[in-house]
Amino acid sequence: MTFREINSRMVEAIVLPGQQLYSQRGAMLAYKGDVSFTPNIQGGQGGLMSMIGRRVSGEATPLMTVEGSGTVFFGHGGHHVHVINLTGDTLYVEADRLLAFEGTLRQGTMFMGSQGGVMGLVRGQVTGQGLFTTTLQGQGSVAVMAHGGVFEIPITPQRPVHVDPQAYVAHHGDVRNKLSAALGWREMVGRGSGEAFQLELSGNGTVYVQASEEKL
Repeated sequence: MTFREINSRMVEAIVLPGQQLYSQRGAMLAYKGDVSFTPNIQGGQGGLMSMIGRRVSGEATPLMTVEGSGTVFFGHGGHHVHVINLTGDTLYVEADRLLAFEGTLRQGTMFMGSQGGVMGLVRGQVTGQGLFTTTLQGQGSVAVMAHGGVFEIPITPQRPVHVDPQAYVAHHGDVRNKLSAALGWREMVGRGSGEAFQLELSGNGTVYVQASEEKL
């Protein structure tokens, strides 16, 4: 595992010769050893076409390539950080929540309508997350940012998980997600619970939820 949480707002990354990390620009807090930080004009992996796709979809976040030999400490904006380890599956996460990730992971972009159909599109609009999201697939670790810390909720076929769309951070595994509406007469007259829209995740995997309804 490349990343280790130093405290709730800071991670340590081991950089080895011949390996690359990607991080948000300006996220380096301190480092030891012989390490270089290079602005990545492609915004990550996949070459020119992948870069164009990310920019068109609004999933392009300024990144830098981290190489060399040493230890780097990352943090950004005082946000809480959480390390997620992938063992061959795919992480779905908004680009602006990525603090850093290993270069062994394949980066891509997914159209929200392909998970959850029309309600997937509605979800993107309701949450303000847009119509696309970033994917990272393979073996490696990712450090994501959130407000108020992150807790993990397992998703099993028998027990779907419902999440406030504003508190959703990321998910991975064989998971379907859709937006469900709980609009009743109480909501219509302003006496409801205030939880009219919920994100339902079903299948096998894990969803990461922040302890706040505030966006980054």
